[in-house]
Amino acid sequence: MTMTSLAASDPLSLPALLQWYLDAGVDEAIGDEPLDRYLLSQQVVQAAQAAREARQAERTAGQTRPPMQAGGRQATQASDGLVRPTSVGLAAAPAQARETATHVAAGCKTLAELRAAVEAFDGCALKVTASTTVFADGNPAAPLMLIGEAPGRDEDRQGLPFVGESGQLLAKMMASIGYDRSRYYITNVLPWRPPGNRTPTDQEVATCLPFLTRHIELVQPRVILLLGGLPTKALFARPEGIMRQRGKWRAYESPGLSHPIPALATLHPAFLLRQPGQKRLAWRDLLEILKKLRGLGVHPG
Repeated sequence: MTMTSLAASDPLSLPALLQWYLDAGVDEAIGDEPLDRYLLSQQVVQAAQAAREARQAERTAGQTRPPMQAGGRQATQASDGLVRPTSVGLAAAPAQARETATHVAAGCKTLAELRAAVEAFDGCALKVTASTTVFADGNPAAPLMLIGEAPGRDEDRQGLPFVGESGQLLAKMMASIGYDRSRYYITNVLPWRPPGNRTPTDQEVATCLPFLTRHIELVQPRVILLLGGLPTKALFARPEGIMRQRGKWRAYESPGLSHPIPALATLHPAFLLRQPGQKRLAWRDLLEILKKLRGLGVHPG
């Protein structure tokens, strides 16, 4: 008897439960223990509040503020309708590793120096289990910068971002608005693959964030497209899920940028492979990106 027939005959059976999971799009087990993401969101907010209080105490004591922050950013509404971030702590990353990453990243003056610094950095345990460092790909002089979450299996093997199945879908998505990889630049929040493609921890993200911040500052793109919830959370310290974050323009700012950069979040291609019915939302986001680029005088082709 097949799983489907068992499920039909006994809706309370284990095969019925497994079939329900498959129908819902759950096709793999990520971990042995459940993960309370509501608790994680609360921890992010609490860490942000603690960082604000620490900075206030620092200003009261007359201490100077460091030039670069390793934490994320909490958004505030501006008069032009864009949401601008103010620097807050993303999570409690190991202080020494985070401070080292911030210092090293700030000293990089070129992308080549930044790549070498990331490859030499030993402050993140993900590097130990990864096969290679996945830095970036595409055209760094292009006006559009894409930021994903972390390398997967294929990316870890080839050393390039978005080369697996989700990367193939992304290529088709970008081609639909006239952009191939020579017309945009792409990287990830994390340069190393998490074991088993698990969700990165807040500490891992916070440790690597200074490198991403400096990466954006060196590239100076005109527009940023955020692929999935992780880069949105990392750069703007937003606890909400991607379905509530996508399609909204925000202004990304950091000390090394000459001006704010408009950033838009969309659904990750890996999510779209599991939920193809949501592609219509991604298409709307791509049209927004195209409209923004055209408004800046940038046209494909």
